[in-house]
Amino acid sequence: MDRTLKALSLVLSYPTRALQQAMPEIGGVLASDTRLTAAARRALRPLIEELGGRDIYDLQETYVGLFDRSRTLSLNLFEHVHGESRDRGGAMVSLVETYRDAGFDPVTSELPDHLPMLLEFLSTRPFVEAQETLADAAHILEALNARLARRESSYGAVFAALCQLAGAKADKDAVAELLEEPDVDPDDLEALDKVWEESEVRFGPDPGAGCPQVRDMLARMDTPVNPAPGSAPVAAE
Repeated sequence: MDRTLKALSLVLSYPTRALQQAMPEIGGVLASDTRLTAAARRALRPLIEELGGRDIYDLQETYVGLFDRSRTLSLNLFEHVHGESRDRGGAMVSLVETYRDAGFDPVTSELPDHLPMLLEFLSTRPFVEAQETLADAAHILEALNARLARRESSYGAVFAALCQLAGAKADKDAVAELLEEPDVDPDDLEALDKVWEESEVRFGPDPGAGCPQVRDMLARMDTPVNPAPGSAPVAAE
């Protein structure tokens, strides 16, 4: 198992008392991985200390405000590409099949494209495969890093670390396109309701769905959510 990817998966998970108790070990794993630069490892320390020492209810409130109530910071990766469209449902069906083909069957209420779950899966795969997957999603990771930096959130260090592990620079145009979507104040409930008013996700079987590798699906993450008029929609394979 890649202990660093597993550690980053846990750091991005909803804070619990058990997670707090594990922070010294998690911090030790991240501090010892030389695949990350010394600066990246130092940048992770404030978050590790915060998760290990802050009041658990404050941590949970912060987490929900960032990742659950802000669509532009969603940890569901396909959200940044397909929104709530049917295409996202087809992509997630394929992702679940990929998990199962690899013998990975997580017990969780989260959607399959939830980043902590994907990282846990990648921690069980050869690093070259994990690195290719992270590289395919680099523009999403970089956009999330930029948004968290604007909010001066210590969680940004996790995404900076993932970008380093990806070993590839994110496409600047793709990052810029993601950053064009305005942030919504998580305390503005009326604005949040408008943002989330989209078509429901459908999880029916896709006749074209096979069992592609995770990176093949993430490689299509630069497909615009709203294709240009007259262009053919891209179906999840």
